[in-house]
Amino acid sequence: MAQPSNNTQGGGATNNEALTPLADSARVFHWHDHLSLWFSLGVGLLVMQVGAYLVPAVGTRDAVIAILLGSVVGAGLLAWTARVGCESGLASAGLMHRTYGSAFARLPVILNIVQLVGWTTFELVIMREGTQAIGQQALGLQLDSSLGFVLTTLLWGAVLLALLAGSMVKLVRRFVSRFGLPLVVLSLIWLTWQFAAQLNAQGFGAFWQRQGDGSMGLFSALDLVIAMPVSWLPLVADYARHGQRGASGARAAMSGTWLGYALANIWCYALGVMVVSVAQPGATLVTALLLAQGGLVALGLILVDELDNAYGDVYSSSVSAHSLQPRWSVRRWGLVIAAVSIALALVLPMHSLEPFLLLLSSVFVPLYGVILGRLGLGARWAQQGERRIDWSAAIIWVAGIVVFHTCGKLAPEWGAALPSLLATFVLAWLTRPSASTAGGASALAQNRG
Repeated sequence: MAQPSNNTQGGGATNNEALTPLADSARVFHWHDHLSLWFSLGVGLLVMQVGAYLVPAVGTRDAVIAILLGSVVGAGLLAWTARVGCESGLASAGLMHRTYGSAFARLPVILNIVQLVGWTTFELVIMREGTQAIGQQALGLQLDSSLGFVLTTLLWGAVLLALLAGSMVKLVRRFVSRFGLPLVVLSLIWLTWQFAAQLNAQGFGAFWQRQGDGSMGLFSALDLVIAMPVSWLPLVADYARHGQRGASGARAAMSGTWLGYALANIWCYALGVMVVSVAQPGATLVTALLLAQGGLVALGLILVDELDNAYGDVYSSSVSAHSLQPRWSVRRWGLVIAAVSIALALVLPMHSLEPFLLLLSSVFVPLYGVILGRLGLGARWAQQGERRIDWSAAIIWVAGIVVFHTCGKLAPEWGAALPSLLATFVLAWLTRPSASTAGGASALAQNRG
């Protein structure tokens, strides 16, 4: 877990690790650590499932365009935020406090915790369903019974709790970078080879010329692709702050995050497109993966990798919760949040993904449009603690949400994410506090010492 800062928040006796710059001793991530982490977090069955939605709706060519452009743009937003997090040493909650003021920032922090609990629950459900499918295919076990339902959920939940009891930094540097990433890359290569061969056998020309049913336009598909990396925006600074101090460390955080996540997102979306294009009608994504030669092993490795997505969600939500109640450590908050997510996975049904992802985008796209407009270009702003509410930032955020939903209703063919992001970024940059109101030097400069 993150090492506590020597500073105290608000002059109290309790260290608030989320709202104070990270100590130099904990800033140990190199370029390959950022790349490995975000490639690993970008790989997941959830991404493949969303990719499988695109082809029937928009056709193959538009799906490919949406995947490439949406992944580059979405990962670029993550990378930009990673640079700000690395430069400042602040967690995501700290960036929200710097931008929106110490009182108002509690609202987006709480929303972030809620959405991360939701994501963790989704991940546990996906891992449970994958395990049930593997058990039935490989061992003939009917794990979809009530007992199997509970046992498979608790199995993954127990592993998640065990990981949370350890160190995030060690998990990334010792397991993800050295062992997890190579195994996941090999599994993706194998699955890609298998489904590319099936596509070639069926006729690649027919696959490429496939038309959509018109239920979604190109820009709507772009919104859906961007929604996946955007869902990670409130998490990225929690990890990027562990990057090494200085300009080179910030560049490493930015380039490693961008390259790692963009590659993983493009690859998994494309694999989802390939799978749905050759699968039998009515077959689920997991079933189609299992039917591929060697699919059992490959799916098992992807399920293991899915665990770090759940871990990433819980760790970041625990950092955010710690910012609200610092008397509980990040580790303690993580264990509690994981337990809540496990309980929810046992009782909540799996909901439709598209509305959920787009709803998250409607909140966090404009939220980070404002943050990047104020902090992303090295602009000066008031010291955290001097303002309880930055009304201009708050109003711009709310207006951005309105723009998002208005565009979605009145001009869905043009999408909603990019117009909302652009509007909030420009307005936030134009209304950023001047040097005189910010107390002289920028907070990033002061955090760098």
